[in-house]
Amino acid sequence: MADKPETKLTVLEPEPQDGAGTQAGRARRMNTMQDLPIGNDPASIRRRIEAMEMVLERSFVVPGINRPVGLDAIIGLVPVVGDIIAMGLGAWIVWEARNLGLPKWKLWRMAGNVAFDSAVGAVPVAGDLFDFMFRSNTRNLKIVKKHLDKHHPASKVIDQ
Repeated sequence: MADKPETKLTVLEPEPQDGAGTQAGRARRMNTMQDLPIGNDPASIRRRIEAMEMVLERSFVVPGINRPVGLDAIIGLVPVVGDIIAMGLGAWIVWEARNLGLPKWKLWRMAGNVAFDSAVGAVPVAGDLFDFMFRSNTRNLKIVKKHLDKHHPASKVIDQ
């Protein structure tokens, strides 16, 4: 009988608010990205969706405004192609939610978030500003977390 691969648990410590230790925080985030599980169990899917949401919505903080910005807003600056890529990455989260067995109405709501973000984000200049404010992937993550906490409590992670 084949042995199951070992699963790793990465503990994240909160980053200091004063800006000290940003290299260590960045290293912890990168390490977390490398430790992503590839299984189909709810806990693995949850970690992958959380990682994708972080990359798309909160990858780094813009100096001066102290607001987290992600890949979604950055690639949205590229006309047409950037919006299509951002929509595809958001659709991946909906696809992973489908693999979890979320009800169709939740999947439609998630798809609506992605479609709304893509449609408004496609408008030149105003859409780019909108992408900084409307975080469809964060909304979709909340839908998935709520579902998992109710139907798969073993995958629940305590947020600090």
